[in-house]
Amino acid sequence: MTINFTKMHGLGNDFILIDSISQEGLNNLKDDSLRKTIVFLCNRRFGIGADQLLMLLPSKIADFRMRIFNADGSEVEMCGNGIRCFAKYIWERGISEKNPLEVETLAGIIRPEKKGELVRVDMGEPEFRPERIPVYAEYLNSEKLKEPDRIIGYPLKIEGREFLLSCVSMGNPHCVIVVNDTKSFPVSYYGPLIENHQLFPNRTNVEFIEIISRQEINMRVWERGAGETMACGTGASASAVISALRGLTDREVTVHLLGGDLHIEWAQDNHVYMTGPATAVFDGTINLPKEVADA
Repeated sequence: MTINFTKMHGLGNDFILIDSISQEGLNNLKDDSLRKTIVFLCNRRFGIGADQLLMLLPSKIADFRMRIFNADGSEVEMCGNGIRCFAKYIWERGISEKNPLEVETLAGIIRPEKKGELVRVDMGEPEFRPERIPVYAEYLNSEKLKEPDRIIGYPLKIEGREFLLSCVSMGNPHCVIVVNDTKSFPVSYYGPLIENHQLFPNRTNVEFIEIISRQEINMRVWERGAGETMACGTGASASAVISALRGLTDREVTVHLLGGDLHIEWAQDNHVYMTGPATAVFDGTINLPKEVADA
């Protein structure tokens, strides 16, 4: 099988984008074959290399549909940097001039719009109810919960170290933890331990944030199924919401990530708005090896 693709990134969080409207091959693969193909394509030594793979598809309820896969082949609900790249691809290729776009995702319909050279996305409303994130409430000590219907500043020991966990869904699950110094924090050690903790039935993304001021935070992120990435749009949105909810920042902040900055606003309508860049790197064609194509 031959696949045409575009390599894109949002602040270094990189993607393989495949137009599955003009070429249907990848979307027609069965689940196991699709997973193996995505793992191969995202491999940085044997494939193209990416944190995630995005598929552009037609939609019956929106302008387009976006499927999102992590580098391990797992499908996820939403990706903030990914949807900016997805929208930029559509506009730059002349597939649609509509602004804003309506994009169907597993997290619902998301609406990206042009903001000069940047892309602004209505990320929707944060969801705090444990069962909707999801978090297994039965594993929580109710006496340690500050509020019965939200997990904010919940103390949990991981390998003998206590963290204060705050959980929220931005269409996908997030666990936000405030640390003193993001630069020196061992993200690659604690990230997978929290991602795969029994609290999270679908695993979770983990954001480690450092409060700089009322208007700025530093953030590093461990993404489920991808490891540490240079940026995460839903993670930046979750971090801004949690830091504001805990009274640590205002509701409009700049989030500094390893790959650059995102502007996040938790507006009065309870929607979170994310603004940032999206960049096309190159177009290419790849032939799947026989062992992958025949899987």
